Amino acid sequence: MAEVRVGISGWTYPPWRGNFYPAGLPQKHELAYASRRFNALELNGSFYSLQRPASFRNWHGQTPPGFVFSMKAHKRITHERRLKDIAGTLANFFASGPLALREKLGPVLWQFPPFMRFDADRFRAFLDLLPRDTVEMARLAKKHEPWMKDRAEVEADARRPVRHAVEFRHESFLTDGFIALAREHNIAVVIADSASKFPTTEDVTADWVYIRLHGARELYASGYTTEEIGAWARKIEAWRDGGEPEGARRVSPPMGTPASIRRAGGRDIYNFFDNTDVKQRAPIDARAMAARLGVGPAGTPEDVLRDLGVTPKAATRAISKPTGQSRKRQPTGLAPHNWGSSARPRGAKVKTSAKARAGGKPRARAASKTARKAARRRK
Repeated sequence: MAEVRVGISGWTYPPWRGNFYPAGLPQKHELAYASRRFNALELNGSFYSLQRPASFRNWHGQTPPGFVFSMKAHKRITHERRLKDIAGTLANFFASGPLALREKLGPVLWQFPPFMRFDADRFRAFLDLLPRDTVEMARLAKKHEPWMKDRAEVEADARRPVRHAVEFRHESFLTDGFIALAREHNIAVVIADSASKFPTTEDVTADWVYIRLHGARELYASGYTTEEIGAWARKIEAWRDGGEPEGARRVSPPMGTPASIRRAGGRDIYNFFDNTDVKQRAPIDARAMAARLGVGPAGTPEDVLRDLGVTPKAATRAISKPTGQSRKRQPTGLAPHNWGSSARPRGAKVKTSAKARAGGKPRARAASKTARKAARRRK
């Protein structure tokens, strides 16, 4: 039967502490907790920097059986080089550790920037390079650059399929040529809701579907109403069952229902909420969608903590209040500015010292050289 996976994009966000994460839950248990509230997560840290095999092995060990990671491809390939001269960079990415996720490795997400136009020849060459299973991935990983020698994972424990999804953000991709190319390679074109900021399409291009919900009205921030969750759930149910939702916004005619979909009993679905900024809506909306579709872990927060054998400490700290108000204590889980394995929230301008990363106050940006000299003169 077709599988439906619903989750969130990343898991290390300080404002979630004391909200989605129970107050006082140690940060080292956040992935273990999130992976028992959802049946899949997007791994974002791999977009910002090459991770290490030890990290992937750690993430594998913290998550329960049946859980899956989607992995976002490194920005050096998609945003910096924009698919030009990427053979070594691509090998480095696949050597950085995804093979260590073993059976928990899900799709690889290739997100392209708004300024990148569709180039048919360049994209065909890129799609031809992508590994279709873990054995091919290992073969490609072995071509990594020499500096990766002591930090590479290049062996597959078994042959497993590897899926790829492409998220574009330039209107030049809204062509029959791009849709046909994706279908030829069984690449899922991401169905995205980006608050009308970027062009998108609901063309199904593979025997599975990848959906990213970035915010209904405000990109990365606004949440989804009960009615909006219901509308997306009905679309997901149609795609899951091998059909198409009524009124789907397409560039090309429907691809029909391949025999592989009929044999599988429908299409696998991956749905991630990326409205992670400011209002902390992603976990709320993802839980609502999972409940609406009847998928994912059913346990309560108390069940998860019991399963982990964790009792959050009611540690507190004093926080400063404006003059004339009393000092109030609140859980330490709300304090740290350690972005950990997932991305620093968009728009965050604060730099953090070692003290801040350990839970202290963030330090402000260093003053300019001119300002420092002026201060010394005033002393």
